[in-house]
Amino acid sequence: MTWYILQEIEQMIPPDYRKKRNRDGMAPQDLFTKKHEVLLKDAKKWMTQTATQCMLVTTLIATIVFTGAFTLPGGYNQNTGIPFFRKEPSFIIYAISDAVSLIASSTSVLIFLSILTSNYAEQDFMVLLPTKLVYGLATLLLSIVTMMVAFSASFFILYNKKLEWVPITITCLAGIPVIIFVAVQFSLFKNVFYSAYRSRVLFKPDKHILY
Repeated sequence: MTWYILQEIEQMIPPDYRKKRNRDGMAPQDLFTKKHEVLLKDAKKWMTQTATQCMLVTTLIATIVFTGAFTLPGGYNQNTGIPFFRKEPSFIIYAISDAVSLIASSTSVLIFLSILTSNYAEQDFMVLLPTKLVYGLATLLLSIVTMMVAFSASFFILYNKKLEWVPITITCLAGIPVIIFVAVQFSLFKNVFYSAYRSRVLFKPDKHILY
C-alpha cells in the first residue's frame, strides 16, 4: 500500500515540485527509494519464500495427479487398453477432475516460477506480483479441490453398488484438507487480494491540489 500512497501524493502535488531536489540533491522518488530499502528487501524475501513453498506443494500435486492419469481405478483391458469402468459416471468424474487438477497445478507452478524469476522492482509490488500471487493461490486451491474430487470418485468406482458407506465416508474426509487449506491461507489470500485490487480502488489519482 505504501507505493499506492506515494503515487497518490505524486498526483496531488504540482508537476514542478515532483522533480525538485533537496539539499542532498535527491528527487522525491530517489528519497522514497532510499527510505524504503529495508521494506523492499523484506517484501522481496517474503514473496520469494511464499512462492517457493507454494510451488513445492503444487509440484507435488502435479506429480500425484499425473501418476493417477495412468493408474486408473479398476484397471483396463490388457488387449484393447480400454478402462473397464469407462461408462461409469464416477469414472468420468474421476478423469475430468484429474485432468483439471493437473492443468491447474501445472499453471500454478508456472505462475509461482514467474514470481521467483521476477526483477522485484518497486513498481512490481504494486500490481504485478500481488496479482500473480492471487492467481497462483487460486489455481493451487483449484488443484487441491479437484484432486480430492478425483480421489473420492475413485472409491465410488471401486465400491460401486457395494459398501456404499465407504466412498461416502471417504468423500466427507476428503473435504478436510480443502477446509484446512482455506482456513490457513485465507488471511494471506485476503491481504494479497487487498493489495492487488482494493488498494487501486482506494487510491485513485483523481484529486489534485489547486495551484
